[in-house]
Amino acid sequence: MAQNQSYFILRENDKDIKLRFHDYAELYKRKGLYEQLYYDRLKCVSPEKIVGALSSVLRQSNIEITQLRVLDFGAGNGMVGELLYEQGVARVVGVDICEEAFVATERDRPAVYDAYYVCDITNPDESTKTELDAWGFDCLTSVAALGFGDIPPAAFTSAFNLIKNGGWIAFNIKETFLQQSDNSGFSTLVKTMLNSDILEVHHLERYRHRISINGKSLFYYAIIGKKESDIPKTIIHQIAVEPVDGANDCAGFVS
Repeated sequence: MAQNQSYFILRENDKDIKLRFHDYAELYKRKGLYEQLYYDRLKCVSPEKIVGALSSVLRQSNIEITQLRVLDFGAGNGMVGELLYEQGVARVVGVDICEEAFVATERDRPAVYDAYYVCDITNPDESTKTELDAWGFDCLTSVAALGFGDIPPAAFTSAFNLIKNGGWIAFNIKETFLQQSDNSGFSTLVKTMLNSDILEVHHLERYRHRISINGKSLFYYAIIGKKESDIPKTIIHQIAVEPVDGANDCAGFVS
């Protein structure tokens, strides 16, 4: 079974409910379910791994993390934002396409974000676009939200291009996305970034993201780098758009 098709049965109000692991909106509606599923049971470590790697790279570069203005893209219910907040980051702004993610963040982590936008970042209204530009972001985080159709290449590109040149980019991807045989849209985008002057890579590490429902280890790559230039629109036009399965309208953040 594909990773984004895995499901479980939730016993709720004397009824059995079948939920896919990627049914983020339904998970977020139930306080604590997301954390119990991914972190307690499936041992996900990606938020700590990516924020920790970012902090380490910044220390090596003599940059204070407290100075950053971070766009947390595919923010979900705020777990990465919470870690950034605890690090004392100057500003943390969340963006997610899922209204339920924002509601869950307000319920569970109301103090984490300086602002949280529920929008399609590829086509925000003028007011949202103006506000996002005004933040002056110099760091992007996107943790386990990329691929599987959750966040398409065009959306990641829009978020990436909001970051100042010379700013920091911290994200992770499933290990197969870096394999030569993977020609999906997002894989093509990432490999193009890594093999061009768009992103100067400072940290690339393979690690165990979490376990699957059958106990198999799922490996991802942590990537930390410095933005050198925007991703040209021509790249997006040239690559295939990843199919979306239609069952999930949330960007989510743990694949």
